[in-house]
Amino acid sequence: MGTESAERDRALGAFHGLALGDALGMPTQSMSRSDILADYGRITGFRDAGPRQRIAVGMRAGTITDDTEQAVMLAGLLIDGRGHVDPGVFAARLREWEHGMKARGSLDLLGPSTTAALRRLTDGESALTSGRFGSTNGAAMRITPVGIAFGLAPTGVFVDAVAEASLVTHNTSLGIGSAAAVAAAVSAGVAGSTLENAIENAIMAAAEGEQRGHWVAGSSIAARIRWAVGHLAGLHPDDQADAVCALIGTSVAAQESVVTALALAAVSRNPWETLCLVAGLGGDTDTIAAICGAVLGSVHGLQAWPAAELDTLRTVNDLDLPVLVDGLLELRRAHHG
Repeated sequence: MGTESAERDRALGAFHGLALGDALGMPTQSMSRSDILADYGRITGFRDAGPRQRIAVGMRAGTITDDTEQAVMLAGLLIDGRGHVDPGVFAARLREWEHGMKARGSLDLLGPSTTAALRRLTDGESALTSGRFGSTNGAAMRITPVGIAFGLAPTGVFVDAVAEASLVTHNTSLGIGSAAAVAAAVSAGVAGSTLENAIENAIMAAAEGEQRGHWVAGSSIAARIRWAVGHLAGLHPDDQADAVCALIGTSVAAQESVVTALALAAVSRNPWETLCLVAGLGGDTDTIAAICGAVLGSVHGLQAWPAAELDTLRTVNDLDLPVLVDGLLELRRAHHG
């Protein structure tokens, strides 16, 4: 496989990994670990939304959620903007997306940070400050296209691109730090890095990203990733899920869900089995699995994912990820050139 074709394979692996993880976590999102086990048993593949699923009511197995849809939205904006994201346009697209979801009767709407930021914009506040309280995982869940579109060097320029894509809704130290971590891991993977190196780059970018935006209280994303990876690596695989739930967390808080996703990616022995494990953890399972899938797919390529599940993903959802990946890679090569 040539250099460009290998790069494309890893980029496809990242975007499809995001969507696969998202769809795996769709029926279990916001549920407790015990309720997931009671309703679905051990997660081994896509499942229809069950009786206690209150957000993705009635969704069929393999259906994506807001994580993938907003990543697709961001990818289109990056391509149209030649690597830049206009905050006003992004805000308008987010509003249009939510209106469409409401019209379809969906409860899978914008997260708390994004909703609050758009409300402030509607009230006349500037996009430079509308995201000043956004400390959840909303920017990190959709940031994979930035990781595909931009190489890591120089770090400051890379994190600038992350900050620009996060500005409207998550313009905070935690929001940008967590998004930078995910984007950097994906970018390193697309470039051909090992999983260990991709996680090291995530920690480095998180530390840089935490210096951007409005400061909000919370533990360091970079420090928590390093600690969490080391802690999980020292445990037997059967004990890692318990440790994640007890010590790291699976809530929408960036310093929980994003750290969990990267730590589980770091100790993964089988990408698909890791995503299935995440889907059974409870909490923000669709976002954690989406981030984990993006990172693992960027390192291992499209072959990391089962062909049958990829076929289901394409059949159930109206996605044309190869076209987006090609557009994002054109941006990557233009910036390198």
